[in-house]
Amino acid sequence: MIYIYIIPFILALVLSLVLTPVVKKLALRYKILDEPNRPRKIQAQPVPLLGGVAIFMAFGLVLILAWVLGWLDDGIIKNAQIWGILIGGLIIVVVGVLDDKFNIRTKSFIGPFLAAVIVVILGVTVRYVTNPFIMGTGPYGRALLYFSGMVGSIFSFVWILGMMYTTKFLDGLDGLASGIGAIGAIILFVVSLFWDVAQSGTSILALALAGSLLGFLVYNWHPAKIFLGESGSVLIGFMLGVLSIISGAKIATALLIMGIPILDVAWVIGRRVFKEKKSPFLGDSKHLHFRLLEVGFSHRQTVLFLYFLTLIFGTSSLFLQSQSKVVAIGIMFVVMVILASILILVYKRKNVN
Repeated sequence: MIYIYIIPFILALVLSLVLTPVVKKLALRYKILDEPNRPRKIQAQPVPLLGGVAIFMAFGLVLILAWVLGWLDDGIIKNAQIWGILIGGLIIVVVGVLDDKFNIRTKSFIGPFLAAVIVVILGVTVRYVTNPFIMGTGPYGRALLYFSGMVGSIFSFVWILGMMYTTKFLDGLDGLASGIGAIGAIILFVVSLFWDVAQSGTSILALALAGSLLGFLVYNWHPAKIFLGESGSVLIGFMLGVLSIISGAKIATALLIMGIPILDVAWVIGRRVFKEKKSPFLGDSKHLHFRLLEVGFSHRQTVLFLYFLTLIFGTSSLFLQSQSKVVAIGIMFVVMVILASILILVYKRKNVN
């Protein structure tokens, strides 16, 4: 029944389109704005925050409706996991709103940490991954590496936390994090169709997330009328991390989708900690998307170029087996190194001239 897929996507899209202007007005009323008061802030005027509130409301309402109608009763998703998604998402949004308003000093830790702990406790954990180097029995004809309860929980916590920080740091240009999040959700939807049972709950959740993000993207596209805010940037990573686990431990797939941002974050954090001797959470303009702007890409060209890279590597996961995915991840790493080297070289030559 195809309507079980169409309805959640369309409903989430429409809700997001309707709720985002409402949230924008609330942000303006209560002066929850992103002020262009630092060098890395590239907008000319203050921009309302709280976009994550609209995304979470649209997604959450569709999730609850699908849950009540029994569309998530596929034997794969457990009720406790659904509660974990809702409670974890709510924590992220509440803490994010408080941070956007009051600039909480512990903003980079409290929300993501609590959300990751809650969702893991409520059952969103990796129990096994496909071994890409050993042929044998199991899904896709390959042997599995099974995790014990504690190991699986720790791995899942670190994975979800890492995804949240990746999208948090990715949120530097209009439409970048929300668009890549939507692309990732759509790819996970397609992947879950191959792994899950018919009318799978994970597929429905992925489509609901995609619809919520695409509806918001209408207002977040450059020049943005509203930003994701702390809640939105973290929420995207939270949902992608959770969906990649409950759709069958598709860690390699998620790495291909988010690989370029993950490598960028790893590079920037490494430079901040080991070279500059400062906190990894301090913002700067050294991310890949800012580098592209510095060498002459326009705002939209930069975003579209990173969309393209996400699509290329993300969609490759639809056609590759586990061993080939490892090769693709290696290729992605090489591409990232070459791209970064070219950008640094062009930037230095441009400044010299």
